[in-house]
Amino acid sequence: MSTAGYLGNQLLVAMPALADPNFAHTVTLICEHSERGALGIVINQPLEMKVTEVLAQLALTTDRAELNEMHVLRGGPVQVDRGFVLHEPGPRDWDSTLPVSRTLHVTTSRDVLAAIARGDGPQRALVALGYAGWDADQLEDEVRQNAWLTVPCDDALLFDLPYEQRWQAAARLVGVDLSRISPVAGRA
Repeated sequence: MSTAGYLGNQLLVAMPALADPNFAHTVTLICEHSERGALGIVINQPLEMKVTEVLAQLALTTDRAELNEMHVLRGGPVQVDRGFVLHEPGPRDWDSTLPVSRTLHVTTSRDVLAAIARGDGPQRALVALGYAGWDADQLEDEVRQNAWLTVPCDDALLFDLPYEQRWQAAARLVGVDLSRISPVAGRA
């Protein structure tokens, strides 16, 4: 879905100098990016809330014990009451789904959560509340100011790696060791 010059299906890794409390030490998957702006989901800030709590709020029941252990992510500071499900393509199409890549979709409709609760939804998924949003040219300006390191998305990082390891691991995908970067940015 990414076109030349746009960052769809890229990970934004917050540089050590990024002090905004909403984004310090975060990894954000860019789900959509165009001349109008960008939308992303932070993938490494788990909330205390579990997926079963979200399901209960939607009057969905489940007997899948693993959902009791699955954290909901703080997807970003915008519309924190709105849910997003990042998932592999499932056995069927879901309402309100945006393909981020061939192997990754984001869905905002209840039907994918109902399928996950039943056990016939996507095999791997992340549930997030809220999103990160950028107006036209805002994200490009932040990248030029060295606030973000851009990294090609790695589905294994999203679904298989513990949350607390994702920031360093995402940077390592392009050979960057964040512990060796000064938190003070400068220009030559």
